[in-house]
Amino acid sequence: MAKWLMILPPVIFLGLLGGIFLPGLWRDNPGVLPSVFIDRPAPVVPGTGLDGVPLLTDADLRTGEVTVVNFWATWCPPCRAEHPVLKQMAADGVRVAGINIMDDDAKAAAYLAEEGNPFFALATDPKGRNRVEWGVTAPPETFIIRGDGTVAFKFVGPLVGTDYETRFVPALAAALKADE
Repeated sequence: MAKWLMILPPVIFLGLLGGIFLPGLWRDNPGVLPSVFIDRPAPVVPGTGLDGVPLLTDADLRTGEVTVVNFWATWCPPCRAEHPVLKQMAADGVRVAGINIMDDDAKAAAYLAEEGNPFFALATDPKGRNRVEWGVTAPPETFIIRGDGTVAFKFVGPLVGTDYETRFVPALAAALKADE
């Protein structure tokens, strides 16, 4: 009996190594986990917003136009780093919507007033409950929503750098082209 107990841990380890860990290393892109939301309807957006800013609604995600939905917060340094990219997207005619999460409304409003508001509409999720329904773990996270309201792409992290340029930009271009 004692010999089996000594052999069991290495056998379990080898089973996990061969069955789970090694195959994960040989995926096409081991650094990216696919989102379960792709090709499914976008989850419900929160029903709260900021005074003086148009409220984002579920209907806004089903207008027939591609919409970029960005989850952000004022306390998030990567969110601040990507803010100029969101403003440029909006200036280029991309429909950019925002969902401010786990933040103070006054701070969010002041930030947008000072730095510029790239969002055509905005919702707030002060307790972070709706972010869970979207599968958002931490801001910034950005979704590309097709005109029919289905999720085309999910990007985790700030919209800056080569990862943004090689993954997000082509996905947005493909969604916009398909929408034409």
